[in-house]
Amino acid sequence: MSALKKYGILPWVIVAIILGLVCGQFFPTGLSRVFYTYNDIFSQFLNFAVPLIIVGLVIPAIGDLGRGAGKWLGLTAALAYASTIFSGVLTYIVCAWLFPSLLNPGTFSDVKASEESLAAASGYFTIEIAAPFEVMTALVLSFVIGIGLSIMPRGVLRRGFLEFREIITALISRVVIPLLPLHIFGIFLNLTQSGEAAQVISTLLTVVVVLLILEVVILGTQFGVAGAVARVNPVKALWNMKDAYLTALGTSSSAATIPVTLRQTLKNGVRHPIANFVIPLCATIHLAGSTSKITAFAMAIAFTQNIGLTTGQWIGFIFMLGVVMVAAPGVPGGGIMAAVGILQSMLGFSEQQVALMIATYIALDSFGTATNVTGDGAIALVVDRILGSKLDERDSRKAPSEDYVPFDPDAYIEKIKEG
Repeated sequence: MSALKKYGILPWVIVAIILGLVCGQFFPTGLSRVFYTYNDIFSQFLNFAVPLIIVGLVIPAIGDLGRGAGKWLGLTAALAYASTIFSGVLTYIVCAWLFPSLLNPGTFSDVKASEESLAAASGYFTIEIAAPFEVMTALVLSFVIGIGLSIMPRGVLRRGFLEFREIITALISRVVIPLLPLHIFGIFLNLTQSGEAAQVISTLLTVVVVLLILEVVILGTQFGVAGAVARVNPVKALWNMKDAYLTALGTSSSAATIPVTLRQTLKNGVRHPIANFVIPLCATIHLAGSTSKITAFAMAIAFTQNIGLTTGQWIGFIFMLGVVMVAAPGVPGGGIMAAVGILQSMLGFSEQQVALMIATYIALDSFGTATNVTGDGAIALVVDRILGSKLDERDSRKAPSEDYVPFDPDAYIEKIKEG
């Protein structure tokens, strides 16, 4: 755990992939079955945890956002969701256009077969862990209770779900994420022994190039629109956010980057009260880069494994992904963990396919985070243009970013409930 906190999960995922590729060349069957056993048990546990993750994260998120929270919250949430959906839809259009010429259908056709062979080789024993309820049931339940909590006064139930959220966040950060590299090692060990590893790696690298270009287009569009609305130079505004982008690349954390994002947003002329509200909130609810990553890799896996999905299914997935991303916890890999449920329920992804999604998402986690936080500056510009004139001029000129106080979600929710 101490090493994970110190270096982050990315180095461990990279090491797990490399070791899986190397060890798959010479591991005897008996030793491989040890890791197949672990993968089977971990997958069972993950299936059990996914509905709980959805309930624990989505209910407090909807309960928070739905509470009247006035024009500021409503406008910021609407812009963040619109930006997230735009990123997902743009990614779908570009990938649907490019992937037929860049990727070969059936490239991963044996991955599902290798998953079945893994189950057949199945470790030395297995444990059946039934999920408490279905994923779609968890989503509907979360919406119903979340909306209910948003219109109810403070009470025991609201506090209970806030505490349950902390339990689920701890489950992800202290159990699922630390155990994930070993699971990914087992996946790539199996892919290597089945002869699919080289195809998987080469295909995913192609997707990475497309995705990085998409991130540039997304940021350019966000600041182009923000510049037109706020009447500022979009190129200069985007350039001013470079420190936030580079900081997020290094930390892979929207929360850790908040002070830098706030400072650069103030340089773009956004009023201090608006920046101090929008930036911490968007660090939680605006995940355009993460949505683009998940959509691109999901489409690559679906295309190369001949999973027939209609345009309507993809659009529905993107709109639901935009909602689920609001509930993504601020831990490494939190976004993909929140999305596991709809990958399985709406796209029909298998455990092996979900594992590939998790590995690729974490490998590019910092790039998605950097896109997320940089886009927060564009949203702040729009909010400032629309609502900023209503602020008292004296309060509008509070400049020193040194006065920044770290965002406390629980204190923020308490303030909303009192209002």
